[in-house]
Amino acid sequence: MRVVSLLPAATDIVAELGLLPELVGRTHECDWPPGRVEAVPVVTASGIDAERMGSREISDAVGGARHSGSSLYTLDTGRLAELRPDVVLTQDLCDVCAVSYRSAEGAVRVLEGDTRVVSLEPRTLDEVFDCVVRVGSVLGVPEVGAGVAERLQARVAAVREHVAGRPRPTVAAIEWLDPVWPAGHWVPDQIEAAGGVPLLAGSGEHTEPIDWARVVAARPDVVVIMPCGFSPDRTLAELRLLTERPGWAELPAVRSGRVWVLDGPAYFNRPGPRVARGVEVLAQLLHDVPVEPPVTTAEARRPPVAP
Repeated sequence: MRVVSLLPAATDIVAELGLLPELVGRTHECDWPPGRVEAVPVVTASGIDAERMGSREISDAVGGARHSGSSLYTLDTGRLAELRPDVVLTQDLCDVCAVSYRSAEGAVRVLEGDTRVVSLEPRTLDEVFDCVVRVGSVLGVPEVGAGVAERLQARVAAVREHVAGRPRPTVAAIEWLDPVWPAGHWVPDQIEAAGGVPLLAGSGEHTEPIDWARVVAARPDVVVIMPCGFSPDRTLAELRLLTERPGWAELPAVRSGRVWVLDGPAYFNRPGPRVARGVEVLAQLLHDVPVEPPVTTAEARRPPVAP
């Protein structure tokens, strides 16, 4: 089967299913597993130069609070036709996150053959695992998909067992720096599974920018910062967008040193198999739960900022 993934999370799922050899096309943002996915042809490009732009400029370019992003990605339809995919994996949850289902479906209409477009739209942690099962079924390995999902769910269940009965700190998860955007969808589920109380957004919620005063008023015990698409180093380079805001130094999380910059693209922004690792990362940060492998500074680090 010839598969094209227009969603980084879908590429992660394909790899976890052991089907990377069947992946004939990917997005320019698909970067896992490193050392293996790079050889897969790229069929998308970004419509903006995000590397040279700040958080506010990026937000404005992709539609700001409207979160539209209609021109954010370009799809190489000629390359797509050359690849002759049997299945195209995409999404219709967020146009800023990847090529949309509508765009993919329109491109596929002009292809010869019976290419199937599959849209993945999980909003909760359970739905992320359901997508693993679904992709396994679509790609002809239903038993493998079910087995992978069961193992991921077992890892999350093990974390829940470890943190059961412990005091649950309140957690503010920030997914964008300027404007301030709380992390929604499956991230509140990750926080809850790791033994925290999610603030600012609920399970499955498609969030919008919020006034900074809401964060100050929430008085979080813990702040985790995971901008969508930003590496930890990139986040640290722009962290002043939060630390220079009024009231930052008075946040309980800041005063107690419980602020972390996380690898959002790897474990929180993408609804793929690695969200289970995100739960483990949070559990170690919130409750010092031992996880294997132990959390590294590449996954989570305290920013070098004084309260």
